This record gives sequence, structure tokens and C-alpha cells, in this order.
Amino acid sequence: MNEEETIRKILGMKSVAIVGISDNPERPSFAVAKHLMESGYEVVPVNPGISEWLGKKSFPDLRSVLQKVEVVDIFRKPSAAPEIVEQAIEIGAKAVWMQEGVVSPEAAQKAESAGLLVVMDKCMMKERLRILGGSV
Repeated sequence: MNEEETIRKILGMKSVAIVGISDNPERPSFAVAKHLMESGYEVVPVNPGISEWLGKKSFPDLRSVLQKVEVVDIFRKPSAAPEIVEQAIEIGAKAVWMQEGVVSPEAAQKAESAGLLVVMDKCMMKERLRILGGSV
């Protein structure tokens, strides 16, 4: 977990569901999703509280997502992570990324046991910028 090779593999995947995305530009999930989208990633918004994000349909949960998702990026409380990981496994995701402050050893273990790559307590945008360069 959090090994450089794992981070690089995940950053090479291009379809990212942002679970807990916000439509408030002041929230970290908005900024990270916007950065990823502007960097060529297919962003899939997941939040039952919003109907769309920057013109993209928002889904209430991962099970409702219609397209293939490679990475599930979690912006939720750590207590929600195990259920989100279950859904990630169900939809055939390849990786789970738990953002800064999202620490759930239970969720990480569940994902790894199912063969998913896992990064925990790191920001996908910051790691992308660190490894691939560029600016926010």
C-alpha cells in the first residue's frame, strides 16, 4: 500500500469515480476531480446529494454507475470506506484510492484481498503532480 509502483499504476488508469464529490468549488473533492478531468481522466461523479457536477451526471452510488470504472477515489468518512470498497469490488474496479484523512485498514484489507490496488491517506492530485509534474 502507498508504494511508488502502486501509485504509478493507479495514476495510469483513466476512469475515476469520485465518491463524495462536491459541487462546491471550495471543497477538496471538487478541486481534485476538476484537476483530474483537466488532466485527461474520465471523472465519474458519485454523490446522492447532487444531480450533476460540471455538466456530468452524478450517480447516487457506485452500483448505479453505467460506465466502466477503474479507480474509486474516496472522499468520505473512514467509516464509510468498507461499504464503498464492497461496491468497488462488485463493479469490477481495479483500484481504490482513499484520500488524505481517509484511513480504514478494514477497507484496505478488503480491497487488497479482492485483488484491487490500494492507496490510503494520500491525495490523488498531489501524487499526480509530484510524479508527473504540472501545476494545480
